[in-house]
Amino acid sequence: MVAPLTTTRESGDVDSHYDLVVVGSGPAGEKGAALAAFHGKRVALVERAPQPGGTMVNGVASTKTMREAALYLTSFRQRAVYGVGMEVAPELAVRGVQERARQVEQLLASAVKENLDRHGVTLLPGSARLMGEGRIEVKPSSGGDAPHVMTSDVILLATGARPYHPPNMPFEHRDVLDSESAARLDRPARSVVVIGGGAVACEFASIFAALGSEVALLEGHDRLLSFVDAQIAAQLAEAFVSMGIDVHLDAGRIEVAADADGVVVRTGDGAVRYPSKVIVAAGRAGNTEGLGLEAAGVRTDGRGHIVVDETFETSVSGIYAAGDVTGPPALASVSMEQGRVAMCHAFGIPVRTAVDGQAPFGVYSIPEVAMVGLTEEAARSSYDDVLVGRARLSRNARTAITGGAAGLVKLVFRAGDRRILGVHILGDNATELIHIAQAVISADGTLDYFINATFATPSETEAFKYAAYDGLSRAENRPTLTVNA
Repeated sequence: MVAPLTTTRESGDVDSHYDLVVVGSGPAGEKGAALAAFHGKRVALVERAPQPGGTMVNGVASTKTMREAALYLTSFRQRAVYGVGMEVAPELAVRGVQERARQVEQLLASAVKENLDRHGVTLLPGSARLMGEGRIEVKPSSGGDAPHVMTSDVILLATGARPYHPPNMPFEHRDVLDSESAARLDRPARSVVVIGGGAVACEFASIFAALGSEVALLEGHDRLLSFVDAQIAAQLAEAFVSMGIDVHLDAGRIEVAADADGVVVRTGDGAVRYPSKVIVAAGRAGNTEGLGLEAAGVRTDGRGHIVVDETFETSVSGIYAAGDVTGPPALASVSMEQGRVAMCHAFGIPVRTAVDGQAPFGVYSIPEVAMVGLTEEAARSSYDDVLVGRARLSRNARTAITGGAAGLVKLVFRAGDRRILGVHILGDNATELIHIAQAVISADGTLDYFINATFATPSETEAFKYAAYDGLSRAENRPTLTVNA
């Protein structure tokens, strides 16, 4: 717990005082505000967007909804399994995707507002600026009302992030998009070039492929998803190719030129493409403009991310920051925990002292990717007796019945004590299955858990058991049990 900010409350100078003022209502801001209010703190939350929820409502949810709607409306999986499916015109499919995304956004925004109301958090529509010494100026969104000033013992900055725009990309052109403008497209794109190899790039490439666009995915390095297990990343690239996506790795320097006739994309190896749309997924930059951070003494890095310590406190005592604004981009689930942990430290609330060290990570591509713990590469750099066990989802009964994507469940473990160090999954339901692995790893579990547990048949969770058997065979130098592992 840190000392509260020094506040000045001269008569006529300050309109109100709070224990906590939160700036931004995304996952970190909402949950931090709710936790503090639950423990008796007087809390105000400032949000400049028309509806609360941040990128969880206006970005994450819409992209994930696009994915599910695209799969449903285009019968993407069913066509391959049964040879038949709904024939929906591309224009109608895109319109359906957009409408469904709007419905989900409204639902989630309402849930955020209800949560804040339930905890007694005062929601203030407007823009905030730090004035020093615990003072915050709020300019109402209505525009007609005069700014007012509040004081607060603690401030939580949770303003999120936006797509980063590399200076060499002509974003002013109508056909050069970032992840936010790509999610708002209201008509189908004949051909799309996606630039980048991270989670957002993989998600958009597969979504537009499902919607029927001709898609090329360009990555300057030699692999997709640099942070995931190398085998999983390679198999995702193979899955994309089988979907008809042109996956171009080691593309070198990628240049985009645009004029009245459209856009042209050139790669370092001499390839040239003329797509109807280009989506640039180059990471994110912190939303810190106009917050008055420099005047308040709050340090930031080169992309506008706020620098914090292990308690999420900034360079100024009593001012905290959590979520994407602290960079690099965090999952919504991790941002929520950061907001809660920050407020526990700020007010000495004995609930949480650190964010879960075994948080799962998911990529909502088609198929999905999920991981928890160490990759095989990271494990081998730390331990001498690392082995893996694998199970192919192509041999899983439930996957065959549903016509799901071929994928893989991979367990990384130590041979000596069979302790599981990491789990990596490629498949349609990877982001759901990974939570079983998270629970086992968090309990210092071993292969024996999966071997001894009884899983429903048919179910995709059975793959954990057969991956464990495969790993056990390797640990005991027996023939492996998993075909094509």
